[in-house]
Amino acid sequence: MSAEPLLADAPWLTAGGTARVLALLGTDGEEARVVGGAVRNALLGLAPGDIDIATTALPDEVLRRAKAAGIKSVPTGIDHGTVTLVIDAHPYEVTTLREDTETFGRKAKVAFGRDWVKDAERRDFTMNGLSVDARGVVYDYVGGINDAKARRVRFIGDPDQRIAEDYLRILRFFRIHAAFGAGEPDRDGYLACIRGRAGLANLSAERVRMEMLKLLVAGGASAAALAMAEGGLLQTLIGGVVYTGPLEAMIAIERELGLSPSSTRRLAALSVAVTEDAKRLALRLRLSNAEAKALDSMGHRWWRFATKDEAKARRLLYRLGPERYHDRVLLGWARAAADVQSPRWRALAELPQRWTAPKFPLKAADFIARGLAEGPALGHVLTLAEDAWLAADFPLEQAALAAIADQAVARVTRDQKD
Repeated sequence: MSAEPLLADAPWLTAGGTARVLALLGTDGEEARVVGGAVRNALLGLAPGDIDIATTALPDEVLRRAKAAGIKSVPTGIDHGTVTLVIDAHPYEVTTLREDTETFGRKAKVAFGRDWVKDAERRDFTMNGLSVDARGVVYDYVGGINDAKARRVRFIGDPDQRIAEDYLRILRFFRIHAAFGAGEPDRDGYLACIRGRAGLANLSAERVRMEMLKLLVAGGASAAALAMAEGGLLQTLIGGVVYTGPLEAMIAIERELGLSPSSTRRLAALSVAVTEDAKRLALRLRLSNAEAKALDSMGHRWWRFATKDEAKARRLLYRLGPERYHDRVLLGWARAAADVQSPRWRALAELPQRWTAPKFPLKAADFIARGLAEGPALGHVLTLAEDAWLAADFPLEQAALAAIADQAVARVTRDQKD
């Protein structure tokens, strides 16, 4: 065990809402500390992110003290000892120290306690088992400081036991490694994940989705996905073929274009070759409607971009809109095994920045004026005219538009006679 004042000057710890909560719960025989990811992040020089606080005070005492101090409290998980305190519209999750008495899957029977060592030992990874008090003293009972400095993601205690307690820890192992690790995944942890992979089938789709989408936007997503695929884990989760090469290419393309990481684009690169793949993933991972539609659009004939010139690309941009067009181009690029600095693919990807599709200028009135009655034929002639307008590369001159309208009316009239 070590206790060092490593974060004594951390402003997020010594002032503001965090300091108020620690002071509130750290008197009269009770103690409170920030635990988990915020401590890890601070040691790595990163923003703390969500701040979770552990305390020796029982939940009812937390509620009592919050009420006396005029702090809003919400019993978000009081059966497991968790109360959320809200200060200046910012939530602080406060949990009473716990010990697992029984574990099964994602559920556990817990007993409240006062032992910081046992509370640390029930957590998943050593770098997440750290805690820090209001003075900035970091307490390490599991070797987390050294692992954090080495960017080594290592299970606390026996990896097989940790995984059997909660199979989601398999995904978290790779996700945390992708975000904070360096080099190859810890071998003991990796082999334990492979041994426990059958337990992934018991996880809810919602939890798998959350971890997968977080993993895919992490800095080490490509290497983590490759390690998961080699261990037979990704295939179990996705239920189909995985494509680690296109994922690596998509990440490189996003960086080349200066784009923010997109979990949806990266998921498509990893696992969508045709629209049927998108539909399967939508069900398997319980994707949101927006995510499912985006995957479906990207998977629809993305390979046609390999032969598209800019004129054809403009027509597709008109049909899809800038966002859907852009994502489909990037998927085509990632799957084409093309140079990430390819001028042709870059030009296709940046077309929406250089060109805005005009609105189709012909209206129903233009065809009614040419003697076409309202009804199904009117919708048909509008479709024919729009297709002809696109094929002519979006002309706006009145003579060209009149010719397109006349030809469309003539064709519909001829079809009606036939």
